[in-house]
Amino acid sequence: MYFLRALLAALPLFAQFDLVIANGRVIDPESNLDAPRHIGIRAGKIAAISPRPLKGAKTIDAKGLVVAPGFIDLHSHGINNASNEYQAHDGVTTALELELGVSDVKRYIKERTGKAMLNFGTTASHPASRMMGLKELSAETAKWAASDDLQRGVKEQGRELQLKDEEEYSKMTFLLEQGLKEGALGLGVMPAYTPGSTRSEIYRVYQMAARWRVPIFTHVRGWTEEGIQEAVANAAGTGASVHIVHLNSSTRGTIPSMLEMIAAARKRGIDITTEAYPYTAGSTFIESALFDDDWQTTLGITYNDLQWQATGERLTKQTFEKYRKQGGVVILHLMKPEWIKMAMSSPFVIVASDTMPYAPGAHPRGGGTYSKVLGEYVRELKAATLIEAIRRMSLLPAQRLESIAPAMKNKGRIKVGADADLAIFDAATVRDTGTYQTGPQFAQGIPHVIVNGVAVVENGKTVPGVFPGTAITGNYGTR
Repeated sequence: MYFLRALLAALPLFAQFDLVIANGRVIDPESNLDAPRHIGIRAGKIAAISPRPLKGAKTIDAKGLVVAPGFIDLHSHGINNASNEYQAHDGVTTALELELGVSDVKRYIKERTGKAMLNFGTTASHPASRMMGLKELSAETAKWAASDDLQRGVKEQGRELQLKDEEEYSKMTFLLEQGLKEGALGLGVMPAYTPGSTRSEIYRVYQMAARWRVPIFTHVRGWTEEGIQEAVANAAGTGASVHIVHLNSSTRGTIPSMLEMIAAARKRGIDITTEAYPYTAGSTFIESALFDDDWQTTLGITYNDLQWQATGERLTKQTFEKYRKQGGVVILHLMKPEWIKMAMSSPFVIVASDTMPYAPGAHPRGGGTYSKVLGEYVRELKAATLIEAIRRMSLLPAQRLESIAPAMKNKGRIKVGADADLAIFDAATVRDTGTYQTGPQFAQGIPHVIVNGVAVVENGKTVPGVFPGTAITGNYGTR
């Protein structure tokens, strides 16, 4: 009997796996494993983790490299395979549009299924839903229904208008709930870009989220602690689950006290999380509401701190006014390195990129967020340990979504039965290579990236013609 049990236990070690990752330093942030292991992958899942060699149809030798769960980006815009290729070279295996969301969740999922390099998913968009609920805009906004146009559309159409009656609220509510039934991962709420959204309206949206038991992902109102306080108060008052995006650019110099506020709220049982990206510049549309008021005084910057994405030029009053009428993307140099280091040092701050749609000269975070954390903030500045950084790039974002998307329990960790999403990198050389002049570039030191058991980056090269990404969908309509 003992011999039979031993034989059965040893069978996986002799089995033929589809893919073996051999000799790597495997780091799993859930179990705190940090040791040499061999990983066997079968049918897109991790089937074995062994201190002894495994046999596979294909083997990747990871000697001298770290094998980590693939990075999960909660905050990515303009998701397509052009952007995904840069993200994949940065170790990302799941890229999600959760801040803004899309207006037609069903269509978005259908259009990407079978054609995606990385795993994908979205929220239902509050800006789009309120925009389509406004009677006087309903005809005008039809052209913005496509997800590719939505980001610019919600920043141009009706942003100052307020919902006037229960009919408009009901239309907005119907559209949001429809998106949830179609698989959205929560609600994308952006009062910073829709100043017509009153505090009362946003509070009602939080009430909806609490009643529906879905998370809110929010770009808070304003540029200071005011917006964070509104989000914390709404979460406390309604019981809603909330995730605050890019804490670094939303708070800037008030980040120390805002980190304390969020930590205190979490300690008191409020379901609130946040994120940051490791850069001192942000990026947005120049025609957006963020530039409607006296932004120079509020932000403490001048025209020269704005960089036009298309040309790389720094702006003047004249070029600012010209480009604002034209519309397009601008990079904002508005943060200090010590603010970013503080965010990267916080154990509960998730790393997320806020990747903009790919274009030459775009913000380098689209291809360098995760490699910059590993190379600069872990290796050079020692702002976080390696396993802690990996936890905040994989396990924590997975856990943020598990209540609405149980499939995320199989992502963000390395264990038998988990999805085979893996980032394999050299801890001694990994770094971002993009600049504000070049835009996103492929990161250095991440030679292999696996999505659902399929290599999308191998030996530092993009694997052509593979689309293993699957939809991450919410269970609102089925639970």
